[in-house]
Amino acid sequence: MLGIVTAGIAPGLALLSYFYLKDQYDSEPLSIVFRSFIFGSLLVFPIMFIQYVLDAENVVQGVLFKPFLTMGLLEEFFKWFILYFTVLQHTSFDEPYDGIVYGASVSLGFATIENIFYLFANGLEYALGRALLPVSSHALFGVIMGYYLGKSKFAKESKKKWLLLSLLIPFLLHGSYNYILIMLEDWLLPMIPFMIFLWYLGLKKVKKARLLSAHHMQDSHLIKKPFVS
Repeated sequence: MLGIVTAGIAPGLALLSYFYLKDQYDSEPLSIVFRSFIFGSLLVFPIMFIQYVLDAENVVQGVLFKPFLTMGLLEEFFKWFILYFTVLQHTSFDEPYDGIVYGASVSLGFATIENIFYLFANGLEYALGRALLPVSSHALFGVIMGYYLGKSKFAKESKKKWLLLSLLIPFLLHGSYNYILIMLEDWLLPMIPFMIFLWYLGLKKVKKARLLSAHHMQDSHLIKKPFVS
């Protein structure tokens, strides 16, 4: 039991630590990051219930509905909802890169509990595959969501566009991931380039967010000292 819990938690904590330590300016309070992680983990229970009801009642049908709507949209919307209402307006969210940290935190909270449940049900032998695919993909969906939320908060214009993209792009990526895994019989071959692309996109957003934070911190410093020549 201890081995399963450890294997279930370790990938999420490792990835969260990686993205947290990439914050080169004002690191986020660990209490707020941990709170976001817990909120994300608690999302598993209502989402599992809703997905069970939708499946049992056969509410949605069709090739695209399950991977995109009952899984992709439902999960990403709840994560987006938590980020929007508990983090976005918080005083600790004071630079664009903070969106990366909080987005990864909520997503990895969700992925960690989901991972533990799966390993309890199916066995420890799936731990490595789960770490490489579902856990890391959830982390990257959260990174991308957080990047656009950071853009929305600190951009001088097009705030609604960035806010919309913060939900739309993770939803489409998550739905595509699910479609490959669920609907394709030989899913491993297309999954490899998809995950490479997802990591490339996620790390690109990390780099861009760090640059945005650098500019933001520089501008804030100059505003505080208006007579600097």
